[in-house]
Amino acid sequence: MELGIGMFGDLSFDPQTGKPRHAGLKLQEILEQIKLADEVGLDVFGLGEHHRPDYAVSAPEIVLAAAASITKNIKLMSTVTVLSSAEPVKVYQDFSTIDLISNGRAEIGVGRGSFIESFPLFGYNLKDYNELFEEKLDLLLNINNNEVVNWSGKLRAPVVNQMILPRASNAGHLPIWIAVGGTPESVLRAAKLGLPLIVAIIGGMPKQFQPLIEFYKSEYVKAGHDVAKMQIGIHSHSFLSDAEATIDQYYDNYAAQMNRIGASRGWQPYTKAQYDGGRSKDGALFIGSAEQVTDKILYMHELFGITRFIGHMDVGDPNHNDMMKAIELFGTKVAPEVRKALR
Repeated sequence: MELGIGMFGDLSFDPQTGKPRHAGLKLQEILEQIKLADEVGLDVFGLGEHHRPDYAVSAPEIVLAAAASITKNIKLMSTVTVLSSAEPVKVYQDFSTIDLISNGRAEIGVGRGSFIESFPLFGYNLKDYNELFEEKLDLLLNINNNEVVNWSGKLRAPVVNQMILPRASNAGHLPIWIAVGGTPESVLRAAKLGLPLIVAIIGGMPKQFQPLIEFYKSEYVKAGHDVAKMQIGIHSHSFLSDAEATIDQYYDNYAAQMNRIGASRGWQPYTKAQYDGGRSKDGALFIGSAEQVTDKILYMHELFGITRFIGHMDVGDPNHNDMMKAIELFGTKVAPEVRKALR
């Protein structure tokens, strides 16, 4: 099983001014964190696209390109590119360029977007939310499989006999994951297309997602795809420290970000009871000591048979030094124990 770290580039807010901290500082920290993740032997690092004041990363491909030049082995992926509001030709070209810079380490995670800011920003109508994704995914897969592309759809101009360059390292092919939040329609789409699935499990009990994962597996087989090539990932909020006081203090960061998001979605204020419940064995938060996180990852593997786990580790913009320690623990303590247990 592959183990990795994901981030959105969360920005904390100054309680006096109400302004987020400088995005440039956060981006520099992220690059240091990616470099460390590579050095401690983690398999993958992912960044997600957002267009909000509380996130520093609006262009994951730019940050990943910078990371490609300072890392050696770690895979570099977008945990979500909001494909519905993106241009598939440019998405492919951006990630194939990262792939060439990194000697074959680029991957794309595409989704419809749980945040909708990118739609008005780039001039798309939300009424086309589903159709945009279906159409643009079809074009992206066409590009991924063909150097010369002929394609037509309803919501974009046709592509007529166009050569799409540069081509990625593996005969032009990039790994393309479908990133989902739990909708059966998205899972079914991934299964029918034989694409890897990565599920964001950030609340409730992971066991509740078992029917969804089993649905993917059965539909994947029903569609005639090779089971040996099936890949399933889980993406969950994570943070590590062997000091319980640090974990308790991290609640403030975590709750602040949950409440920022919740304010726009009508959620009730986030509570310490939710935090502690999420940290329990059956909860969705991978927040705790190296031993606790190891046990929960192995539990996920037992539940779902996952091939990849990504710990989303910067919710609420924790202190950079604490982040570096958490990444080191994940790479030097958690990863070896998980790999040993699954041999």
